[in-house]
Amino acid sequence: MKYPNIDGLSDNISGYLSKNFGDEYLKSYLEFVNTEPFTFVRFPLDETEHQSLLHKLSMYGIKLHRMEEIPFAYKVVEGFEKISKTLEFNLGQYYIQSLSSMLPPLVLNPSSTDKVLDLCGAPGSKATQLSAMMNNTGELLINEPSGDRVKALVHNIDKLSVVNAGVIKYKGEWLSKVFQNYFDKILVDAPCSALGIIQKKGEVNNWWNEQHALKIAELQMKILVAAIKMLKIGGELVYSTCTLTVEENEFIINKVLEKYPLELVDVELPIPSVGGFTEINGIEMDPSLSKTRRIIPWVSNSEGFFVAKLKKADETKQPDKMNFPSPEYKLMNADHKSIKKYLNYLSDYFGIPIEHFHSYKYLLKKNDVYFVDKNWDAHPVSFFLRIGQKFGIIDKRDELVLHSQAARILGEIAVNNFIIIDNRDDLKTYFTGGTIKKDFTEFGKKIVKYDNYTLGMAVITQEGLKSQYPRALRTQEIIFPDGD
Repeated sequence: MKYPNIDGLSDNISGYLSKNFGDEYLKSYLEFVNTEPFTFVRFPLDETEHQSLLHKLSMYGIKLHRMEEIPFAYKVVEGFEKISKTLEFNLGQYYIQSLSSMLPPLVLNPSSTDKVLDLCGAPGSKATQLSAMMNNTGELLINEPSGDRVKALVHNIDKLSVVNAGVIKYKGEWLSKVFQNYFDKILVDAPCSALGIIQKKGEVNNWWNEQHALKIAELQMKILVAAIKMLKIGGELVYSTCTLTVEENEFIINKVLEKYPLELVDVELPIPSVGGFTEINGIEMDPSLSKTRRIIPWVSNSEGFFVAKLKKADETKQPDKMNFPSPEYKLMNADHKSIKKYLNYLSDYFGIPIEHFHSYKYLLKKNDVYFVDKNWDAHPVSFFLRIGQKFGIIDKRDELVLHSQAARILGEIAVNNFIIIDNRDDLKTYFTGGTIKKDFTEFGKKIVKYDNYTLGMAVITQEGLKSQYPRALRTQEIIFPDGD
């Protein structure tokens, strides 16, 4: 049956929604599509930081409304055009993220003692939230198979100074050949046909059709099965999508319940939602699917989402494990002979207590050094695209030059060899990688600070202060508070 194109909504979408959910649902969906989406931001989980950040943003003319049901979520009421251009945004003090997108990590609820996997991690919204929920400690693995999307993932990991994560670039459906019965908690925010976010992805209206959704569902099933095999017995898995189709949601969960030793866990969400379908168009499914949750966008005033939480009850048959050659590199504790002397040098030079460096493990790859939380221990090391953050580079004089990413994480406790930028022009020069041409009384490597923020590294020469701010984070687009 052909359904009419209603006010620009494609025949494919309007027909699917009417056939499966009814004309009233279709009408509400159309009204939702034609409204402007709300903008939300995610604040730090530590509420003691909120008032200061709210005050700083108010100086830009940005007004926020706190979402009481999710205390770290705020809706942007005024200043939408400024929210992505502030100094605080560029320094990762908050993150722009839809309300619905914040829910899957909340449902997974990881701790710093869990081994956690985000199987479909880009662009990093949920991954960085998981890290925050783990207090940026412990072991978080983030996978993204797409080369372009993994760049966005790494960018956000760097921007938010995530130091407890390893990045993998691998097909999610094959990852169970590497990790078997390993993870305590896994998030599968699966690629989907995006009917829940058509407000901001209008191009979905051009290509969406039911056959394409079914093809995506095949991939979702493969990814979810791999996740099940990687989960420990007793471990928990959250499956989520930002689409509304039953083929990509309830049908998927119903299939894995039939084939694998899983049970659905009751999910309570802090925003309005409804239980998943247990029957549709005469097709009956597992009654426990009522424990899954559908977020209806015009009811929740957020994006459309589906969330299911599964617990693994017994062993699953595993694929043949992939073998790797002996790793060329290995993680080292701070007292390892290969790294210890460099840490002692940094401790003396910057006045950072040496015991602080014992909070991390270190990875030496030729002359490049990376660091990650001390509790991170996933293997094989050679399998990862990157582990932790960039720590520094060993130069020709056999000295370790601290990287800006490490300076941002460690710099607050440095008491020696730091310099404070005190005007906006110099700050802009620093953020664009330029040289601040001034006469300085001393030369050498410096940690750079501005307005109680640690920015990164620079080196003072006779030409001035040369920025070493990471190229990937450099930006021309920074605004400043009015009257500041």
